[in-house]
Amino acid sequence: MQRESFVAVQKNGDGDITAFKTSSGRVLQYEQALHEVRGGNIEGVNVFKGKDGDFYIRGDADGDPTNNLDQLPMF
Repeated sequence: MQRESFVAVQKNGDGDITAFKTSSGRVLQYEQALHEVRGGNIEGVNVFKGKDGDFYIRGDADGDPTNNLDQLPMF
């Protein structure tokens, strides 16, 4: 089974990502996306624990800022 990737995002008024669209067209709310990333179903991203103790999704470090999650198109 080929893993999906994130192709677009939704953001709230503060600019925080609240949802993701996957390469297969699924729309995942942030908590759903965390579950999918942890399960290894989404490529190019990982989960990390922030200083506040919450878990967040970030793009895999590859040195290319143009493919950061904040740079994905809005949907």
